[in-house]
Amino acid sequence: MKKVLLVLLIIIIAIQFIPSQKNIAAGDSPNSITKVYDVPPDVQQILKTSCNDCHSNNTQYPWYNRIQPVAMYLAYHVKDGKRELNFDEFAAYSPEKRLHKIEETREVIQKNEMPLQSYTIIHSDAILSDAQKQTLINWTNSIAPHHHE
Repeated sequence: MKKVLLVLLIIIIAIQFIPSQKNIAAGDSPNSITKVYDVPPDVQQILKTSCNDCHSNNTQYPWYNRIQPVAMYLAYHVKDGKRELNFDEFAAYSPEKRLHKIEETREVIQKNEMPLQSYTIIHSDAILSDAQKQTLINWTNSIAPHHHE
């Protein structure tokens, strides 16, 4: 049993030296959603607080991101989120994909699927109030009014 614990301790120490890729862009994105659609300040603030850590080219990393395997998990999670929707690369999407992503955004907000509970446990400020949800839904409806239910 002591050998198993020693091996686990060595592994935990060793993985601390594995670097994780950070999601931090050098500047503003030329493909930002703001290049395609009007994003009012209140919507921008909601996106910044509740969405952008996983759905943009800039993540605000918590202190615990310096600890492995947490850093690897967060890097994977951010990469996955950006693959699904990246507000900083939105203008590079085809018009059809843009519309689809706006519709998906509306849908996940209506179903309370975003932000993820695993995120809001630590980031309680990212929890969307009913008013914030309605603001986002109204905004998505203003972009694609004939596509909402």
